[in-house]
Amino acid sequence: MNVSSPLTKVAAAPISFTAAAAKTRGNFSWFAVSRTLLAATLLAAPLAFGAVQEWAWGAMAVAAFLMLLFWAIAGARQGNLKILWSPLYLPALLFLLLGTIQFFAHRTLDPIATRESLLKLVTDLLFFFLAGQLLANGTEKTLAAFGLTVVAYSFGVALFALLQFFSGNGLIYWRVATPGSPFGPYVNHNHYAGLMETLIPVAAGYVLSRPRGDPMRTLQGCAVLVPIASLLLCGSRAGFISLLAEVLILGTILLWRAPVPGRRSWAAAVGLGIAAAALLFLWLDTGAVSKHLLTIGNAAHAPEATFGDRKIAALDCLHILRDRPWLGVGLGGFETAYPSYQSRPSDSVWTHAHNDLAEALAETGLAGGLLMLAALAMFFRLAFTRLGGRLRNDAGWIQVGAALGCCGLLVHSFVDFNLRIPANAAWFAVLAAAATI
Repeated sequence: MNVSSPLTKVAAAPISFTAAAAKTRGNFSWFAVSRTLLAATLLAAPLAFGAVQEWAWGAMAVAAFLMLLFWAIAGARQGNLKILWSPLYLPALLFLLLGTIQFFAHRTLDPIATRESLLKLVTDLLFFFLAGQLLANGTEKTLAAFGLTVVAYSFGVALFALLQFFSGNGLIYWRVATPGSPFGPYVNHNHYAGLMETLIPVAAGYVLSRPRGDPMRTLQGCAVLVPIASLLLCGSRAGFISLLAEVLILGTILLWRAPVPGRRSWAAAVGLGIAAAALLFLWLDTGAVSKHLLTIGNAAHAPEATFGDRKIAALDCLHILRDRPWLGVGLGGFETAYPSYQSRPSDSVWTHAHNDLAEALAETGLAGGLLMLAALAMFFRLAFTRLGGRLRNDAGWIQVGAALGCCGLLVHSFVDFNLRIPANAAWFAVLAAAATI
């Protein structure tokens, strides 16, 4: 079994999908099955209410193991299983080892929740690993197909969400009643925004990668406006801020790292796209959503958990860390531990801290915190170095879009728990792999 580094050139990457197919027709079939199952699972998971129910995330776990099996069979039939190594695998595996130690050494307040969290973590790591291996095979064509798929999918989901918003009377799929503020196929509008934050930059990256003479470029660019308008219309304040963060990062990249000849046209295209999406939003908005978004600066009168509430919950997580500094309360143990540390009396049950990073720190302690910092540092180094060279080819634009999608969800994670939503976590894992291969 050979291992190669993602820092090597594309020419040194694992044997391409096409080359493998030329050797063995069976290899082509098994690789194709694994890649198709990966795509199907990613596309289906958000439609099942974000895969938050047991049957949905359980099906994702089964699909992940089947993908691994099919990929391994393809490599075995090829006779030389090659693995594209990523430095991110090391902190990921150590984080999994940490959770395993918590469970088997009985260093968790809620063993059942820890077991569930470990299963979900393994599923996400398999998505991350397999996306890296499968997308690296035939990088240019594969990433182009991935980008086009995201354009079509984000447009379809956003169009459905808009139609449901105006005619669904608060029901998901026009039939399912749920408390809270549903939007699209999600029970909570903030989690729908989390999905769009990951998809929009990839779709935009694909459109920017298209040649100027491509007749479909304008149509695809218009298709990206619909997801942006739907994100604004869902009324997620954190989603709005995350989208702004993505736009600012993209603007910086275009100004400082994009190839000089097309720099102005790319910046103009992004600016016009944002303006068009804003106009579409204003045309669709009845006024209520705009008022909701304006509560960003007036958190005391926010119609849901306020910024102050979320800040207090995050600080309470530090109190948990103070009492269990090294290994935390165990993966998934926040809900069990938090009532003893809740500093603001409330009848509400806090299942999550509305801050993924603070919650993970409380659950895994300083050991987990150091691993997360190491993983983030590696991710940013791999995703945002050599941008000038990347943006000279089509695949590089899609990789940058994937990196921006991860950044958007990370920004949102400071005030929400999108990384605890199985569908969004799976998309984050796949985009992290695409951005760093």
